[in-house]
Amino acid sequence: MERSYTITELSVEFGVTNRTIRYYESIGILIPQRNGQKRIYSTSDRVTLELVLRGKRLGFSLSESKEIIALYDAPQGEIRQLKLLIQKLNDKRLELLEKRKDVNTALSSMNSYSAKCRYRLKELESKS
Repeated sequence: MERSYTITELSVEFGVTNRTIRYYESIGILIPQRNGQKRIYSTSDRVTLELVLRGKRLGFSLSESKEIIALYDAPQGEIRQLKLLIQKLNDKRLELLEKRKDVNTALSSMNSYSAKCRYRLKELESKS
């Protein structure tokens, strides 16, 4: 018999709120079984949650994660899934490199202005 999980078990294991898990359910990422009001999550739901949270850490939107995960069950699923994942990882890497460049430029400007301000402050303080 396959292992099942409660919403509380998953929220504790992955450090997310029950509300987050219910949201993922509402948008069709997770599809738990129901026993009355109780949600019963499968091993597959657990893996999906793990992948979505990993995707989030990598900068993927929920729709991107959902798209990648959905490919697994499609014809030639894992091959297509891996190709798409590689493409999206490369895209995210380029985005981050561009952001890093922007951050470095901003830091350089801040350092320059800060040095000018310190110099001017010393000038003013020496005159008083």
